[in-house]
Amino acid sequence: MPWPEGMTPVRMRRVAVVVPRAALRDALVRIAEAGCVELDRVEETAPGPAALRLRRLAGRGGPEGAVPAVLAVTSPDLDRLEDRRETSLLTGEAELEERAEGAVREGEVSALAGWCPAGEVPRVAERLAAAGGALLPLPSPRGTDPPTLLRTAGEVSFTPLVTTYGTPSYADLDPSWPAGLAYVVMFGIMFGDVGHGALLVLGALALRFGRSRRLAPLHRLWPFLAGAGLAAMLAGAAYGEFFGPTGVLPVLWLAPLESPARLLAAAVVFGAGLLALSHVAGAVNRVREGGWVAGLYAASGVAGLLFYLGLASAAAGLVLHVPSAAVAGATLASAGLALVALGLFRATAGGGVGLAETGVRLFDVVVRTGTNTLSFARLAAFGLTHAALADLVWRGTTGLAARGPAWWAGAALLFAVGTALSFGLEALVAGVQALRLEFYEIFSRLFETEGRPFHPWHVPPAEPADALLRR
Repeated sequence: MPWPEGMTPVRMRRVAVVVPRAALRDALVRIAEAGCVELDRVEETAPGPAALRLRRLAGRGGPEGAVPAVLAVTSPDLDRLEDRRETSLLTGEAELEERAEGAVREGEVSALAGWCPAGEVPRVAERLAAAGGALLPLPSPRGTDPPTLLRTAGEVSFTPLVTTYGTPSYADLDPSWPAGLAYVVMFGIMFGDVGHGALLVLGALALRFGRSRRLAPLHRLWPFLAGAGLAAMLAGAAYGEFFGPTGVLPVLWLAPLESPARLLAAAVVFGAGLLALSHVAGAVNRVREGGWVAGLYAASGVAGLLFYLGLASAAAGLVLHVPSAAVAGATLASAGLALVALGLFRATAGGGVGLAETGVRLFDVVVRTGTNTLSFARLAAFGLTHAALADLVWRGTTGLAARGPAWWAGAALLFAVGTALSFGLEALVAGVQALRLEFYEIFSRLFETEGRPFHPWHVPPAEPADALLRR
């Protein structure tokens, strides 16, 4: 099934690196520097000369922990590296030896196989040509999926949200951007306050442009923080919340504590829309993974999509008192459920045991569909909690301030401490709950098989000063 490239993982090519035997090391150095080729490796190989020297250094009290590897441009003097405890260069040589073990040698020619992003093939081929080698396309091995590389171009990327859950199959859609947007919107609904959202945006800017080493590991999370802050500000404007119900902003939609039922209903409807979109993406994935037959009967495929759309239509028809919509929805839901049942039965051994197993699993599908939809009511529930805490802090602040100027300092302190506590608690809760909804309600419909992450081999070249260590 063709699909726009921007919504799929990076297209991979199976390639062969073919070089003269004498130029194998030079070719491997060029591949390591390019950092975009994953070479096949032999499962168990005997340690090479560089690896043995690293072991000896470790036995003599060498540096603890992982040592960053670098590669000399030409073959270095391993004995001199060992004497001078140049573990970085030795580590690079040990990695090169391991990759070289996977080469197939025939006469004066050596060849290695691996995977490379299709867009990088010309660049790697040009680098290998300088070493007298070539990069040749190969057919993908039957029964083996290419490794998965999600698109992370640019500063703003939501791929960590997906890779934290797992690695999608190479055939699946890349849901990074839609999933990231859904996450920040759900966070904003639960954390709706213009003032609190602005604090999150300031925190995101600190992560993005700050130079603190302590915050460096969190740098890649700044898009989530910025998006969550903006969503919280928009929701806060709709709720009329600015550090609580301070009256600074008018209520554009509803005040959570005054209209909890409307907020709960809106959260469930919003969640139903997200689940419907998840079913659509899941159906596309099932077809891409196993073809139309497998995609038709899967509970997370076309059958599940028909069941959910029919169920939603029937529920809407009942609530809005539209009998035709309710009947049409029930019919569509029944057809989808029948397809799901047929698919479940086909996966059993048949007979009475198969029917019993199908019945149990079908009941689970129906129950999970309902509970997953109602689970989105937590968006409103935690939004109400956030509004209630902010309201409590504001009532206490105004109550103290009303006692006179002598109490103003105490009121300011209460507002600052109460806001900080409610901000920290609710930010944590909203972040965890949005992640929970993303993983259990949405991703469970998108992914059924896990892929293998793309691990290109990358070792930077050594500094020119290391030339003294060459042979």
